[in-house]
Amino acid sequence: MGDRRVGYVLNTYPQTSNSFIRREIAAIEARGWQVDRIAMRPDPAGTVGPEDAAEARLTHHVLAQGPLALMGALGRAALRHPGRVWRAARLAWACGGRAGGGRLRHLVYLAEAAAVADRARARGLTHLHAHFGTNPAMVAMLAHALGGPRFSFTVHGPEEFDAPLALSLPDKIAAAHRVAGVSRYGLAQLMRWCPPEVWPRLVRVPCGVDPARFAAPAPLPAGGPHLIAIGRLAPQKGFALLVQAMAQAAADLPDLTLTLVGDGPLRAGLQAQIDRAGLAGRIRLTGRLDEGQVRDRLAEASALILPSFAEGLPVVLMEAMAAGRPVIATAIAGIPELVEPGRNGWLVPAGDADALARAIADLAATPPDRLAQMGQAARADALARHDVALAAEVLEQVFA
Repeated sequence: MGDRRVGYVLNTYPQTSNSFIRREIAAIEARGWQVDRIAMRPDPAGTVGPEDAAEARLTHHVLAQGPLALMGALGRAALRHPGRVWRAARLAWACGGRAGGGRLRHLVYLAEAAAVADRARARGLTHLHAHFGTNPAMVAMLAHALGGPRFSFTVHGPEEFDAPLALSLPDKIAAAHRVAGVSRYGLAQLMRWCPPEVWPRLVRVPCGVDPARFAAPAPLPAGGPHLIAIGRLAPQKGFALLVQAMAQAAADLPDLTLTLVGDGPLRAGLQAQIDRAGLAGRIRLTGRLDEGQVRDRLAEASALILPSFAEGLPVVLMEAMAAGRPVIATAIAGIPELVEPGRNGWLVPAGDADALARAIADLAATPPDRLAQMGQAARADALARHDVALAAEVLEQVFA
């Protein structure tokens, strides 16, 4: 089994918003791999639900060792291979300079990488895989430079595409064994930052859902429409624009409601906006929910609405579709690869509250039997294209 041991390198794990990583790991393990979960830190907000709690117990948190242990790992690496440490330190210094004052932070990444390389050696890991092309990929790259296993990483977006040079994305792509994008759009963005001869090392690994968790979709509810939006309450998700659209649509739809699932820095501002618009009885903020609770809320909804300004290919989209719900989403990034207007949902321009309101009105005017057909098509599309077992099959080839 020594050649079937892989380490997953993550920043904050487990997290409710990253439950797709837990599902991916489970699918990899189902194929006979031993997966060592290596995260820099646990979620400071704590876990939500028993599945994340169990995953936290399986995760090695690097920073929990304390600074002396990290410096000890780096010191041992310097004694064994001083040349490697010198080259890795120069790489960290150069990458930190591109990050705009991030050199000290990148030296911390170097110490984390030394600890990761030590663990990989002790656990017999033959490959490291990082999720996100941000600091997890940096730690994996530096661990490899220190003599650790080869590495790959999955780029999700939009963060990596917002600042590819500051994140040293070209360096990471050049050093990696493989680089995964979660959509064709994501692959195209990666192709921008490496020469054509590197393109064969880019692979598409879609994020996945577990079909067993969506075995029997609930019928669409009567009345409404009852919308659901799911995501971190952060600017890129466009929820403030959604409140504007709800205010416009509500004038003609007396039974229109919205359940907004998630938490984040904009929560207080969104609640104030909702109150000012007189929508307190129409829009409910639930805070963070675990996977089971999210599925329960989806069962109560007529459709998912996703007003994002920037995305990769959001997992909540495929989860809602797997639950048999049509979707309203902005036509950005990888979303048009999954949402097909007239078949499984509606696409609208990003940043357009009027278009969102019109799509809500179109949803409300759609006959129930037609809406149910769209939900069935959404489910079929999500399960055909985003079964987590398909992602695991591709990743197994990357690791092996």
